[in-house]
Amino acid sequence: MTRAGFFETVVGVIVITVAAAFMVYAYGASGNVLGKDHYQLDAVFGRVDGVTVGSDVRIAGVKIGTVAANSLDLKTYEANVALAIDKGIGIPEDSVAKVVSDGLLGGAHIAIEPGAAEEMLRAGDKITITQGSVDLLGLAVQAFTSQSGGGKGKTETAEDPLGDL
Repeated sequence: MTRAGFFETVVGVIVITVAAAFMVYAYGASGNVLGKDHYQLDAVFGRVDGVTVGSDVRIAGVKIGTVAANSLDLKTYEANVALAIDKGIGIPEDSVAKVVSDGLLGGAHIAIEPGAAEEMLRAGDKITITQGSVDLLGLAVQAFTSQSGGGKGKTETAEDPLGDL
């Protein structure tokens, strides 16, 4: 083998190694965790805007699992969400699951607020107390339109901005 052929072989091996490492990283980042044991909990939400398969499940800001699946219940039109929770982390039965926005630009995650119950949820159980996502744009539009249209039919009076102190 010539020196150039040997160099090309080494570069090829390096490229394949980097590609394989990227694939392992992408698989892990997609929510499928290699080598970790999980158990599944279910929750039903009215809205899950921004939550996708692979989104984080957090307690106190610490990732404790991922969203494993989500689907639409065709009878109630609510979102069924399956949560893959790390084994060894107990979730009290009276815990609350909320859809929380990661920021103004989109993404969201499921935040669990642990309850005070001594009984813990088991694999396959359902979190019964949930709070879906809030449509911030809809709230803003509603607030602006209710203030701008509020002057119809009212007589204008000078009101004290501080109220009756």
